[in-house]
Amino acid sequence: MTDATPLILLTRPLVDAEAFAVMLTGLGITAEVEISPIVEIVPTEAEIDLSDVAGVIFSSRNAVAAVDGYDLPAWCVGEATAAAAQAKGWRAVAADGDADSLYARVLADGPQGPLLHIRGKVARGDLAGRLTKVGIQTREVVVYRQTAHPLSERAKTALMRENPVIVPLFSPRAAVQFAEQGPYHAPLHVVVMSDAVQNALGDLPVETVVLSGKKEANAMAKAVAGLLNAE
Repeated sequence: MTDATPLILLTRPLVDAEAFAVMLTGLGITAEVEISPIVEIVPTEAEIDLSDVAGVIFSSRNAVAAVDGYDLPAWCVGEATAAAAQAKGWRAVAADGDADSLYARVLADGPQGPLLHIRGKVARGDLAGRLTKVGIQTREVVVYRQTAHPLSERAKTALMRENPVIVPLFSPRAAVQFAEQGPYHAPLHVVVMSDAVQNALGDLPVETVVLSGKKEANAMAKAVAGLLNAE
């Protein structure tokens, strides 16, 4: 990282970005933070029938927010999603941050089903289909959709200056949308949650790409702190 003052650009949906900013502050990070969501979460108002299910699957905190809490088992993609579910009354367990680990966790626990996967319109891993194939009957309901949103004028201005910008990216979809709005003049230092996120950046010029130690927000925040502390 250069001596120039860096800016941290958060492009997650607003609630998630605000929570991540608080996490950064908790790590002692004092760098300027700009929040400019490039995805808007729009509820679908879908009807959710839990009358016959033995448990649910959540692949995001946005899905948790879209449904009332119940005293049922809830398999969650990661620790943050599990914490949100537990706070609403679900009996939540956490996987390791992606669709494959979530599938493996449900499979290891061996519920009898039926299960309900509560998710956004864009989801990875075909959890319902894969679980049903191995005998755990699972249906799904789409409770929100992710709508692309342009970067704010403040964010665009920051990205065209000479000062470095740190951009944490949590999903391949976010990486694609960020790359498509470039190229940018500012030196970019990107923190990615997975190899798939890095690959989704395509040919976008970046100075540094840092892979998070784990597929969860705390590890992402620590990776941002590591970038700031780098010589």
